[in-house]
Parts: sequence; structure tokens; C-alpha cells
Amino acid sequence: MTSSSTPYDRLGGEAGVRRLVERFYALMDELPEAYTVRQIHPESLAGSADSLFKYLSGWFGGPPLYTAEKGHPRLRMRHLPYRVGPVERDEWMLCMRQALAETVDDAPLRAVLEKAFADMAEHMVNTTGAACATSA
Repeated sequence: MTSSSTPYDRLGGEAGVRRLVERFYALMDELPEAYTVRQIHPESLAGSADSLFKYLSGWFGGPPLYTAEKGHPRLRMRHLPYRVGPVERDEWMLCMRQALAETVDDAPLRAVLEKAFADMAEHMVNTTGAACATSA
């Protein structure tokens, strides 16, 4: 990537980021393999999708929508109320990898994003066990 070509731009701006987020949360609802991670989310994923879109907008080099609204993301701190273990991490990444594969045609960009998401998901792990279904 050149310094003038951000992931946000390479994804197609707002529309590309929205497409990725929408597919990610659709997969979380559709895939039985994502059951455990889905349980730590609210019944409606609309708020989660909105937050992720705003966060990714800035993280990918576009408008800093999340920080403008909520301040510093402090992702790990914001996820501490939820038990996030290896199962949730892996299920989250299953959905993200598939969403990236389905929405990002640029293979080098997809690889960079997958690695960045994997690092982020690993950072969110705060327990060694799976969350119980009633944790959210």
C-alpha cells in the first residue's frame, strides 16, 4: 500500500466498510459454528454493527467516526465485561475471515486485514474458557 492509499480507500470507502461489517454480522447469525460468540452479543446486532462500522472507518484510515462519538476505543477495556476465550476468538475470526473472503477482492489487502484482525482478536481474550450463554 502506498501512503496515499488507505485500507478505507482500497475497500471502497464507506460502502466497502459497510459491506464487510454487514456480511460479518450476517455470518455471526447464520453460522452454527459461531454460536458461542453470538451469545455474548445482544439479540439485535444493529448496535454492534454500527459500532464496528464506526470503529473500522477510522482504523482503516477513513473518518474517525467512533472516536468522535465515544472517544478512544479502548477495545480490551470495553470487552472486559464479557468472557472472551479462545472459542469466542476463533468463532469471531471464522466470521471475519469469511466476510473478508466474500467482500474483499484485493488479496494482498485481505491478507493484511486478516492478520490485523487476528492480532486484535487475540488481544481481546481475557479468559481461558468459553463464555456461558447468559453472560450477555
